[in-house]
Formats: sequence, structure tokens, C-alpha cells
Amino acid sequence: MSGSADRDGRAERDAEETTNGSADGVSDGPEEIDPAVESESVAESEPVAESETVSESDSPADNRSEGRIDPGPDRESPPDVEKSTKPADAPKTPETETGESVLYRFRHDRDGALMWIREMSASVGVVLLVGLLLFGVSGIWPPMVAVESGSMEPNMQVGDLVFVTEPGRLAPDAADGGVGVVTHETGESVDYRTFGSYGSVVIYTPPGRTGSPIIHRAMFHVTEGENWYDRADERYHNAVDCESLANCPAPHDGYVTLGDDNGAYDQASGLSPPVRAEWVGGVARLRVPYLGYIRLIATGQVELNEAIAQTVGAGVPASEASQAARTVGVGVPASQTVLGASSPAT
Repeated sequence: MSGSADRDGRAERDAEETTNGSADGVSDGPEEIDPAVESESVAESEPVAESETVSESDSPADNRSEGRIDPGPDRESPPDVEKSTKPADAPKTPETETGESVLYRFRHDRDGALMWIREMSASVGVVLLVGLLLFGVSGIWPPMVAVESGSMEPNMQVGDLVFVTEPGRLAPDAADGGVGVVTHETGESVDYRTFGSYGSVVIYTPPGRTGSPIIHRAMFHVTEGENWYDRADERYHNAVDCESLANCPAPHDGYVTLGDDNGAYDQASGLSPPVRAEWVGGVARLRVPYLGYIRLIATGQVELNEAIAQTVGAGVPASEASQAARTVGVGVPASQTVLGASSPAT
């Protein structure tokens, strides 16, 4: 009881001293602060941790307490500045990855559509490249022609692909003028041979011809008004004199031509007048067996079984294959080798 009385007495004295100090406005000494109160004040004065976020719904009073300025009702907030969040080395987009994937597959696939497209593109590219190179060498287009009749056998066969050059290009010294043609007559004297016999094989188109050009050997050259009966080999005409020989005397300067497997000159049979230099479209230089069948089959000039019979000896009887090779059209014997569409000969 005495302890409680002492505490009550001290409390009353403290209250009186506080009242007296407040009334006088003078403090006798440092004010004593309750430890609990001190800890709360310290807690309130500590800054907000950086990890804490401020709610967007804070009142203007809260904004002021935290050092932020309330824009007020009449002041607009500054617009937000959009900042790019894309790093400098951004990852590749799906479109880029897809494009690279298709390119990689196009180059490396071993089956499927991309492989087929790649192989076809490569084949077409090689053919075009070879064609351009051949054009650069030959000087004419197309630089290669297909043989579609047997008038030049055995030195040229049906289905051969023949490389030709423009007149005058790659011509030997014995060639006639700027045409680049060596006649059979001249070839015998200088020993110049092409395709198994003397002289040059020329590709020519006489005026008014609607079929493909003719590919035959140039035998000799005649001049306008010349009686060439005595120069002609009697094996290749049935005339008894110039008057009975077609195109004799010569109506103009030109070449007398002959298919190696034919029995008459082109001029004696009426196939063509003497071949003028300007009618010559090219000179044959080289042949590649069988490749010409690709063109002949594609254009419908030769049936597939005929091509097989010629290349491997199968598909049709040998006699029929031989007849097909020597015939252009139906029942019309071919007297000239032609390039492209076939046409009847007399």
C-alpha cells in the first residue's frame, strides 16, 4: 500500500509541475520523451524503401507529403513519353526465321517439292548457260538444229543434233569468199572433209519455202548463165544436155547442192534453184547423235516408238523403223534433211 501511495504522489507532483511549467511558458530542462513515442516518430520519419510502390490513387495530400506536385483541376499532366523497349540486338522475327528455313531447305532438301524445284531450276540454268555459250561461238540462234529426215545418211542420222555457225565464222582458208562454204569440188582439191565427205554441209532456205530449212552438201558453185551440165556428175541427174537439165543454164550465181543419200541434185530435181549466198543461214560443224529426238518428239514430228527403234532397235520392226526414218508425211519420200517442221520433197 505504501508503494502505491508513493507512485500516486509522484504522479500528482509531476502533473502539478507540468501545469506550472506550461503556465509560465518556461521549461525547466529537457523534456523527457517516452521511449514508445520516440520509436513511433522515428518510424514515421524514415523514407519509404525503394522497393515500395506508390499507389496511383493517392490523394493530393499524400502526394504533397511525398514531394509530388498535384497538377490541380486546371493543369494537365505531361504526356507520357513512349520509350522503345526493343533492345539493340532484338531476336529474329518468325518471318526471318521462316525465310532462312525455306532457303536452307531449298539448298539442302533431298526430297519433296523444294528439291524438285531446285533440280529443275539447275537443269534449266545449265541449258540456258550452254545455249548462251554456243550462241557466242556460233553467232546464230538457235545454234543447234535437229535432223528429221534421212537424206544425209549415213553421215547424218535422223535425230542428230547439229551445231551450226553463221556463214563465214570458223571458215577454213579454202572457203568461198565471206560465205564460209567449201564446195565438194574444192574440198577434193584441198582435201577438206566434213561429215564423211568433201566440202561443207550448209543450211539454206530458198525463197517461197514454207517448210523447215534444208541441210545438204554444197557440191560446186555456178555463175549466172553458166552451162553446168558438163560439170555435173551424171549419177545425180537424168538429163542428156543442158536444155533438159533443170536450172541449166544457171539463172543466177549460187551453189548446186545434194543430199548425201539422194539420187539427184536439188537443182536437177527442182527442189531449189542454185543456192544464193544470202539464202545460206549457217554451216554445219558438229553433230551429237540422238539428242535431236527430244525436239522432234516434243514437236510431234517423230513418234516415241520410232525414236526408240532408231536408238535401241526396239519398239517397231526394223523395216518399219527404216521406212519411218526415210519418209516425211504419209507415203512421200524425203529427199532432204529438214530442221523443224517436215515437208514433202519431190
